[in-house]
Amino acid sequence: MTQLTIVAFDGTRYDLAVENGSTVMENAVRNSVPGIEAECGGACACATCHVYVDEAWTEKVGSPSPMEEDMLDFALDVQPTSRLSCQIKIKPELDGLVVRVPERQA
Repeated sequence: MTQLTIVAFDGTRYDLAVENGSTVMENAVRNSVPGIEAECGGACACATCHVYVDEAWTEKVGSPSPMEEDMLDFALDVQPTSRLSCQIKIKPELDGLVVRVPERQA
């Protein structure tokens, strides 16, 4: 199991032990993290699972794919560390990952 922390907009921390191979979005939905709507179910066809990756983790998480960048154009308040949580696959190297949920989704 890998540790993942999702911080809701109100500051509530969700410290989760998650399966490798799952996505940040899947774990947020499973654990009822507010603010992750995931309308497309993880198909990278919307921007309703937008998160901010903690700056300490941006390099390990990596850059968004061109398709994800296109979808981020629809997100609100995009920042340099913005990612779609459906596109962040959990792996052992991401043990301890921290992401934050924006105030609202597109």
